[in-house]
Amino acid sequence: MTLLSEQTTAAPVIEVSDMAFSWPGPERYGISIDQFSLVKGSRTLLLGPSGSGKSTFLSLLCGIATPKRGTIRLLGTDITKLTNGGRDRFRAEHIGIIFQMFNLLPYGSVVDNVLLPLSFAHQRRQRAEAAGTADSEAIRLLRELGLSETQCQSQAAALSVGQQQRVAVARALIGAPEIIVADEPTSALDKERQAGFLDLLFEQVAQSKSTLVMVSHDETLAARFDQVLQLTDIVEIDGQRATEKGSA
Repeated sequence: MTLLSEQTTAAPVIEVSDMAFSWPGPERYGISIDQFSLVKGSRTLLLGPSGSGKSTFLSLLCGIATPKRGTIRLLGTDITKLTNGGRDRFRAEHIGIIFQMFNLLPYGSVVDNVLLPLSFAHQRRQRAEAAGTADSEAIRLLRELGLSETQCQSQAAALSVGQQQRVAVARALIGAPEIIVADEPTSALDKERQAGFLDLLFEQVAQSKSTLVMVSHDETLAARFDQVLQLTDIVEIDGQRATEKGSA
């Protein structure tokens, strides 16, 4: 599979070459990518149906999973050469992740949820504190994303789904990580709320000059992005294509 950004005038922020990955087990399946690159500040949508490898690809891109071969170079660093701890530290410093299910701490305060990535990222914390305290920066992001002062101090579990989603965005954006990764963040929203969410996300990403990679099965989102790429698995097991796997 070859995925290549059309924007080739700048050095890539993300560059994947000759990568292959397969899950272990008797019915192994996996993905392979010949070439994939994105430049700084681009907003890219990767489209694919359920089971096409979207979440697996993001896990590889974030260093949560590691390929059996190939390189994944982010900001000039080949993360496949890092130790497990090194990948964790790199991810915390440089990648903001918006999970499909948000992954908030339900009984933690909204502000504490937003601050969580800074516990593991010294440089990112310094950027968040550039104009004051990390708490004030968290509240600034939350207010810009539409939450009230009272909601900022409440428990995450007390918020609506849409409000929790905004907390997840603020958590990904705090400290201006260079790369923002979003895994099906609009799947639970109607069209009007999808549009509002993307407006907020793009505005914040533009302010931080981050590179956005979002995966979805929803082709109606395509018009909002700089570029749209189809993510199609190349999966063979003893010459046979693997069946769709929901965990991919």
